Amino acid sequence: MDALSARSDWNGLSVAEHAMLAYARKLTLNIRSMAEEDVGALRRAGFSDRAILEINLAVAYMNFVNRVCGGPGSRAGGVAG
Repeated sequence: MDALSARSDWNGLSVAEHAMLAYARKLTLNIRSMAEEDVGALRRAGFSDRAILEINLAVAYMNFVNRVCGGPGSRAGGVAG
């Protein structure tokens, strides 16, 4: 998983998978640089507008969960009390 997120082992992925991971990575790490071209890359890879929305929602949800779980006062078994 680290290799995928670091973009160091994307060999063997389809064009669509590559586009989806690049979009998810940019949305997670550099949201301020997101542009219409990022959505265009997903469309060119064959994703419908609905699929792009679902990708965006999945990325946003995972970012939310990771930030809640990794935030101050939390621990592996739940929120510290």
